[in-house]
Amino acid sequence: MSIFGNIMDKIFHHASAAPADATASTTGVADSMASGAPTGGGTAAPSVDVGAVLSQMASTKGGGGNYQTSIVDLLKLLDLDSSLDARKSLGQELSVHAGADGSAEQNIALHKAVVQKLAENGGKVPDSMKA
Repeated sequence: MSIFGNIMDKIFHHASAAPADATASTTGVADSMASGAPTGGGTAAPSVDVGAVLSQMASTKGGGGNYQTSIVDLLKLLDLDSSLDARKSLGQELSVHAGADGSAEQNIALHKAVVQKLAENGGKVPDSMKA
């Protein structure tokens, strides 16, 4: 599975990942998310409250660092590899080519790209993470 696919899996399939719209149907969403395909298509997919899921995860792990803006802290919160090699791979996967490998510029661009992709795939992302 891709690194972004792992990120989505950890967030969208977390026990507290209740849809932002509790009346929405989840039929077919798991298959779309597992494949990494956007859930938009022609059907309305439920929106997972990414902020609530991450906040809940952070509270169980003593804070979660600065996951709202740091790709390294976000990956660590999700128990995923946050090494330079993993971030290089994520950058290739999401076509992020900002700054030198491991630079603050690249890490900021990676976080923004992940947040954008989460939103594109049915995640309700808080404004505080979009900055």
